[in-house]
Amino acid sequence: MNLPIMPYVAPMLAKPVADIPRGAFSYEPKWDGFRAIVFRDGDEVEIGSRNERPMTRYFPELVAAIGSAAGMPERCVLDGEIVVPDLVRGHLDFEALQQRIHPADSRVRMLAERTPARFVAFDLLALGDRDLTGEPFRDRRRLLEEALAEAGSPIHVTPATHDPEVAERWFNEFEGAGLDGVVAKPLEGTYQPDKRVMFKIKHVRTADCVVGGYRTYKTDAHAIGSLLLGLYDDGGDLVNVGVVGAFSMKRRRELFDEFQPLVTTFDGHPWNWVEEQTETRTPRSSEYSRWSVGKDLSFVPVRPERVVEVRYDHMEGDRFRHTAQFVRWRPDRDPRSCSFDQLEVPVRFEISEVLR
Repeated sequence: MNLPIMPYVAPMLAKPVADIPRGAFSYEPKWDGFRAIVFRDGDEVEIGSRNERPMTRYFPELVAAIGSAAGMPERCVLDGEIVVPDLVRGHLDFEALQQRIHPADSRVRMLAERTPARFVAFDLLALGDRDLTGEPFRDRRRLLEEALAEAGSPIHVTPATHDPEVAERWFNEFEGAGLDGVVAKPLEGTYQPDKRVMFKIKHVRTADCVVGGYRTYKTDAHAIGSLLLGLYDDGGDLVNVGVVGAFSMKRRRELFDEFQPLVTTFDGHPWNWVEEQTETRTPRSSEYSRWSVGKDLSFVPVRPERVVEVRYDHMEGDRFRHTAQFVRWRPDRDPRSCSFDQLEVPVRFEISEVLR
């Protein structure tokens, strides 16, 4: 493969900010998928991930579509996101996307037909023999639109605007389609691999959750690695919704001691997963994605008596999409009052209106 630039390019990153910045920016929806750098040289296609893992074998339908696409350049390098849309429910399906990372080739090909992926391009790093990484994003965006003007599904170009008011509307509306916020890119910025020179604005919310168990720290059996969080559903069942785990080492050991009086058995505990720890039962939080099949899913059950307030961005089904962040303990809160009712539900928005 004789590509115009190095075989792997670390993607440019974004740093979180509280509000949409004003000025000379291009604003885009923040897609909730797998970041990917796509290399095309005729019918040869390679897909690399953010952490340098090759993803080519997991998405044969994208490889075939990109390699045979008449509506895109013969030789190019694209930065973008792999997503799986659920057109029936009208939003992105990150859980289905996670399922695509599987060691068995037969299953990979079956899922490629059952839950086909799309590639959403948002930057053009090389075109023919021309390295574009040193050119301003304003020019790279124009060339991206021209290069993919005739490309059709499953290859898409992300929407973009220079109007912060439009970006604000996208931020509020597109969450209902499963998107993750808004990204702001300096119009005059060059492509800087592995540098946080873009800005991302994500939804930030809080919820009061019940602690139903813990996992110990990977190198210390007397320290907390993560706390398992739960919310009560309409039927009165405590549903595992995710984890919180960013503590100092000193605090991890303190928490371990604090939770020992609450340790109980699995008998009667709502999360008795002991007999269910198979690959198909992998919890849906990002901590246990398909990138880490085989991770120990065991935990220590505790009586659901302690309530913690956590910060999260959005839900994926009935779970926090990302690891929650600790805010404070809520000794004043009755654990039974911690239900799904407290969560803000985004207004529904059809993914087909975004993924054009």
